[in-house]
Amino acid sequence: MAVNRYDDSLAWYAISTYAGYEDKVADSINQRVDGAEMKGKIFEALVPKEKQIDIKNGKRRVIDRKIFQGYVLVQMHLSDETWYIIRNTPGVTGFIGTGTQPTPVSDKEIAKIKKRMAVEDPKFSINYALGEVVSITDGPFKGFEGTISELDSEKGKIKVMVSMFGRETPVELDALQVQKIS
Repeated sequence: MAVNRYDDSLAWYAISTYAGYEDKVADSINQRVDGAEMKGKIFEALVPKEKQIDIKNGKRRVIDRKIFQGYVLVQMHLSDETWYIIRNTPGVTGFIGTGTQPTPVSDKEIAKIKKRMAVEDPKFSINYALGEVVSITDGPFKGFEGTISELDSEKGKIKVMVSMFGRETPVELDALQVQKIS
């Protein structure tokens, strides 16, 4: 029997993947976990995601966005066998660590990542002030500039006074539909 050159204690490890393959890699590893061969050796593969607000065609929606593009976290006992199984999963480019030695992710860091993933509703942050001039970046008024006349931090909405046809017209927008003019 071969000598294990790794510390066999249970820990989380970060593996790098091809961009866009994170979910496929995690699913593939989790399917192996369900199989009898890796029970008790590999426990979970996780793609860290958080909820974010996105605006598309003027509509607000909450999406899951990957926290670390191109990375998957795997909880396992590191051994020659588990290293080989993970390393040879399609889409995996390697373990994160020094040289050929994978470095475990600290429990403190994993706790921070899981806390970030557990946030149900993304918070609105409006970094604008009344009277500030902004440029509209999305929606039917894209390309217009205006002055902020009202802020609703709770809903993430702002009211911008836009000059159209020689008069000021109030336009209610999502805070993500404008940007500061530098």
